[in-house]
Amino acid sequence: MKTVSKKIILAFLFIATSIVLQAQNRNNHNGNNNVGSWRILGTMQATHNADHDAMEIRGPHDSYRKLKIKVRNSPVNIQKMVVRYEDGRPEEINLRSEIKEGGESRVIDLQGGKRKLKAIDFWYDTKGFLNGKAELTIFGMK
Repeated sequence: MKTVSKKIILAFLFIATSIVLQAQNRNNHNGNNNVGSWRILGTMQATHNADHDAMEIRGPHDSYRKLKIKVRNSPVNIQKMVVRYEDGRPEEINLRSEIKEGGESRVIDLQGGKRKLKAIDFWYDTKGFLNGKAELTIFGMK
């Protein structure tokens, strides 16, 4: 009886360990560290009385290789953005793109591969858009 109980317990522990290891492996590939998935970096309002805004990226300052912008509530015309990296160097990215309400920008590849982001400055135009303030959500991909 004792050997049967030990075998059952060992089998149970083996199965439980296998399940836990599979779940950890799935998390490492699908989102715990966000490799290959989009992560929200921040949200800001594009108002009618401004043409330039900055968004600070709150820490931890992870490394990203791609960005994209989703727009809600009102369209916005983004001329350019300047990405400031943790090392202080800026990267100017010309978008020249009108993003409709509910739309999103193209995927923006950052120079130099993965870089730690500190802030993003936006130059935009909302003149003629009477639908209210556009809400911009910025996403980063590791």
